[in-house]
Amino acid sequence: MKDKAFTVMTIGEALRATGGCLIRGESDRLFYGVSTDSRTLQEGNLFLCLRGENFDGHHFLAAAAAAGASGFVMHRDAGETLIGMQKKIPVILVEDTLKALGELARFWRKKLNVPVIAITGSSGKTTTKEITAGILGLTKKVLKTEGNFNNRVGLPVTLLRLTGQHDVAVVEMGTNMPGEIECLTRIAEPDIGLITNIGAAHLEKLKSLAGIREEKWALFENMSRDGIAVINRDDKSLEFLGRRWQGKQITFGWKHRADVSAWKVRKAGPVGIVFRLRAGQADRPVQMQVSGGHNLYNALGAAAASLAFGADIDSICQGLESFRGVSGRFEIHALQNGAHVINDSYNANPVSVREALKTLKELRGSADSAVILGDMLELGSKAGAWHRKIGRQVAETGVQSLLLMGDYRRDTAAGAMEKGMTAARIISCETPEQIQDYLQSSLKPGDWVLVKGSRKMKMERIVRMITETFGLQERAVA
Repeated sequence: MKDKAFTVMTIGEALRATGGCLIRGESDRLFYGVSTDSRTLQEGNLFLCLRGENFDGHHFLAAAAAAGASGFVMHRDAGETLIGMQKKIPVILVEDTLKALGELARFWRKKLNVPVIAITGSSGKTTTKEITAGILGLTKKVLKTEGNFNNRVGLPVTLLRLTGQHDVAVVEMGTNMPGEIECLTRIAEPDIGLITNIGAAHLEKLKSLAGIREEKWALFENMSRDGIAVINRDDKSLEFLGRRWQGKQITFGWKHRADVSAWKVRKAGPVGIVFRLRAGQADRPVQMQVSGGHNLYNALGAAAASLAFGADIDSICQGLESFRGVSGRFEIHALQNGAHVINDSYNANPVSVREALKTLKELRGSADSAVILGDMLELGSKAGAWHRKIGRQVAETGVQSLLLMGDYRRDTAAGAMEKGMTAARIISCETPEQIQDYLQSSLKPGDWVLVKGSRKMKMERIVRMITETFGLQERAVA
């Protein structure tokens, strides 16, 4: 069934966008949407054959044809795989199908000319994206990045979902190596760019904080000078980038004077923030159902991006107050025994772990707390040193117990002991069951538990185990 809510293009347009060569079929044939997976391909889709370390889309041409593909985009060196295929199906050969996917998305984005807001940063970009989309979605038709579709495959796939009914796209850009943000920016051609912060993340390939800063700078550097850069004034690296940017900018911050700022900030109940939002000359009270200074910055960044797009302060405040968090990002649940578990399992780097520890300290007050940490990955040759630093921060936070999983748990433990945490309070765990046994014997009403680790550590399984063991109260706190 051809779905005209998808991209509608001719093979000839795809040919011009990719710079490929049409070796079979007619250029005036239409296709409806682009698929990179034969298992989910819908009738009328253009099938683009991607290659990865463990897969090759060219092996699934027959399946794509049987599902009703309207055309193929293939690597030039894969022509032999066409033997026996239906000759009526158009085929475009290109040098690089991943690059071709980006070029198709860029062509489509320019054809529709829908404004794009792009968000990147070392942490907080997904939450900031969700808040921004929520604010603008009150009055506009918004397309947003779903899940973790923030790379060279996910971003083009997102943009290819644009239709003439959309008023704005809010997209997330991720990176773990030099050049990715430049590539993604050239595809999306954003009108508004926001960098949430700059900190230690993906150091394995980006090497240093200076390397991370330059990689993020590529968002502003490759935007049109008619675009608007959204600058976090409280981040020294971003303030520096703001001085390099020669176009229009809107600033946000909490500690320094900015176009969008918060004041009279305080906690609201066990989980929540109350503050007054200043945007230009306007000033409004806001109460959000999230916790921590990191989420306040996410909210201010989203407010600034929304203001740059033209949202009024009343809509911004309504969107902030409607936000209820993102699964796996500092998601707080009340357990049936009266304790709380913080599910911050989606990912981890030194910046996000530090902020999570600070917020845990604020939330628990005088109550006992336990921190369950998996490894922080992609930190390169200094990974051990970063884990020792996090261990020291855990001890300084005053938590009662530290439960560790992963290859760097000895480094984290060593750092904690350097700051006076006794070995008896540090539990090295090989399996989730060890964590379960410990909590069953120690977790009591009023306690707080933080669970965090990098994506590949799959720390969400620990959260699931805890909630299944102790049960959830009828609704999550946030």
